Amino acid sequence: MNQVNYAAMSDSELRQYFLKHRQDSAALQTYLERRWKRPVQVITTVDDPEFDIKIQAAICKKISK
Repeated sequence: MNQVNYAAMSDSELRQYFLKHRQDSAALQTYLERRWKRPVQVITTVDDPEFDIKIQAAICKKISK
């Protein structure tokens, strides 16, 4: 069996690889470790008067990527 070089894959490529090879637990583990290392971005708080606007802007930004 060929060794897969997860480190050479971008996050997007690794995600796509895992979705096609769901039995590959090492791929999942690598992907999750990368996700856990990312800083958490706080978009807004519940009591923010502009909550809806900020959430909608974040969704639009994510969709346009």
